[in-house]
Amino acid sequence: MKIIVLDGHTLNPGDLSWDGLEKLGKVTVYDRTTKADVIQRIGDAEIVITNKTAITKEILTVCQQIKYIGVLATGYNVVDVVAAAERGITVTNIPTYGTDAVSQFAIALLMELCHRIGDHSRSVFSGDWANNPDWCYWNYPLIELSGKTMGIIGFGKIGQRTGHIAQALGMKVLASDINKYPELESETCQYVTQDELFAVADVIILHCPLFDETRGIINAKNIAKMKNGVLIINNSRGQLIVEDDLRDALNSGKVGGAAVDVVSTEPIKLTNPLLKAKNIIITPHISWAPRESRQRLMDIAVDNLACYLKGNKRNVVSR
Repeated sequence: MKIIVLDGHTLNPGDLSWDGLEKLGKVTVYDRTTKADVIQRIGDAEIVITNKTAITKEILTVCQQIKYIGVLATGYNVVDVVAAAERGITVTNIPTYGTDAVSQFAIALLMELCHRIGDHSRSVFSGDWANNPDWCYWNYPLIELSGKTMGIIGFGKIGQRTGHIAQALGMKVLASDINKYPELESETCQYVTQDELFAVADVIILHCPLFDETRGIINAKNIAKMKNGVLIINNSRGQLIVEDDLRDALNSGKVGGAAVDVVSTEPIKLTNPLLKAKNIIITPHISWAPRESRQRLMDIAVDNLACYLKGNKRNVVSR
């Protein structure tokens, strides 16, 4: 059984092992694969493992021997799942590996917006404190979160974990999701409509998948419904935000600050409008990347394939 890993470097830059996959077949790992090389590298392999390398209908038409595609991520929009289903190809993802890491990072982005710790530390090392006439100073407004309201769009496992942390900080949580779990509701956590969330939240965090109905959910029309000075956090998918609209809202002051770990095209292009925005923090898609999280991802990927080879289904996606 030939197993091809098209882009293994981000998951395993050298601190993990591919041994689990190697026990299931003959494995070839490529650090990165360009669009032009996908078909040639897949060759006659029946098992394809990908992270961000797209598997399109055209590729599936040529590589008709493919039986299984394992996505090394939660989001699986890099695979044409409709075309895969038409050909009887099983597609799996990794839905739960990064719950703790991603929710922790979402809160870290929020904390950085509220306190600008990195900027203040750099200011100290540049001599600003030593040369200051006062015993303290701050270069940005500082924000206390207790008593404020966090709106979470997408209240799955990650959203719920982020909400739990927010409540521990003294915040009230408003959740918007198609799927609702009434047992999660309390005095400090309630489901609301999306428009209610936009109108009330002091902080809006995106934890939803990228589907047609969520693409561009942060746009000029919805931003107009939000409170003045709202903070927006996105470490889900960059395409959830219309970046020109967010830039304009940040520069006008309608949005008080934003922090994103993802952008519409990655790596980011120097023409990305968010690079021209005020009061924004951008990090290079690293929410998922603690070693502990990546090891879980690797373990689940191996287990997904092992289950498939035994005739069982685990983390199979169909949409």
